[in-house]
Amino acid sequence: MGRPTVEEFKAADKMPVAVVLDNVRSLNNIGAIFRTCDAFAVREVVLCGISATPPSAEIHKTALGAENSVAWRYFADTAEAIDSLKAEGYKLVCLEQVQGSVSLEAFRPESDSMYALVLGNEVDGVAQTVVDRADICLEIPQSGTKHSLNVSVSAGVALWKFYERLSLLPHSTFPEK
Repeated sequence: MGRPTVEEFKAADKMPVAVVLDNVRSLNNIGAIFRTCDAFAVREVVLCGISATPPSAEIHKTALGAENSVAWRYFADTAEAIDSLKAEGYKLVCLEQVQGSVSLEAFRPESDSMYALVLGNEVDGVAQTVVDRADICLEIPQSGTKHSLNVSVSAGVALWKFYERLSLLPHSTFPEK
């Protein structure tokens, strides 16, 4: 099928996006997010707080090996992770329903910027202290009665928006970090 090996994928250019998991509790969600990050060539996953880290059989069950192809790092505190990413030049984007959030379909990521997309806990969402430091908050428009999606589904929807705007073709070259 012409897919790269893990080594080839690690060496390939990545989309200028890091995904930050703010206290995501489900190992299945973490694994699914790793798999989505592999699909969209995300630069790295930043695991924070109670978010579990590889190696883990439960993460592997849904990641299907993507935990080995996608770069990741861990911070005990999400604020520390945010400080590090902002110092590296990332714009902080929280995926959260808050007053003043921008609807995802109106968001236009800029090709010369790097983004840290923060996804929150399955029950509590992104911590308010993190939302308060965001450069922008995005909201996925919804029409149903629940007005929320599973965090791994939300990750896929939001990352597609970045991917479609920041790449013209599959395997395109992304700006270097």
